[in-house]
Amino acid sequence: MLNIVLFGPPGAGKGTQSEKIIEKYHLTHLSTGDLFRKHLGEGTDLGKLARKYMDEGRLVPDEVVIGMVEDKINSTADTNGFIFDGFPRTVAQAEALDAMMTKNNLRISGMIALDVAEEILKERIRERGKTSGRADDQDEAKIATRIKVYLDETLPVAAYYEKQGKFTKINGVGSIEGIFDNISKVMDGYSS
Repeated sequence: MLNIVLFGPPGAGKGTQSEKIIEKYHLTHLSTGDLFRKHLGEGTDLGKLARKYMDEGRLVPDEVVIGMVEDKINSTADTNGFIFDGFPRTVAQAEALDAMMTKNNLRISGMIALDVAEEILKERIRERGKTSGRADDQDEAKIATRIKVYLDETLPVAAYYEKQGKFTKINGVGSIEGIFDNISKVMDGYSS
């Protein structure tokens, strides 16, 4: 079973590449944003717990997020694996994810990080902002803040997987197909 963490800053092309990975390898997309919407919308126990924290203006604890991830994994049969999108964002979440995966006789195959220079990221996000309708894709200060938050808070997760020998950096600049070919070479190495 392939379980991939797709990693990279805003504007790196994760959305585009994850669609191609899902199509080729028949993986299940696992987005914490989607999980939150599902659990909150359905009023599940995990959703009610998350809502309690959110209503108090607090971050939802990692164990609640991991519970949602575990629920998705356990309720998804007949998959070749999962592609984790937007998760884990912190080393604590990566550690919790590893523990939960081990408990379920699974493991993270690897982290693939799309590497793109900051100026190119800003340009891509501005271009995306012309069609996305997202205000934060059009505001220079917000774009810079999102990239800074990624570098400060999320980048240590890459080091966590690198220590495990599960980290591969891919040049995220070039043609969509060329980048995907490089990702595919890494993915094929996981399954051999």
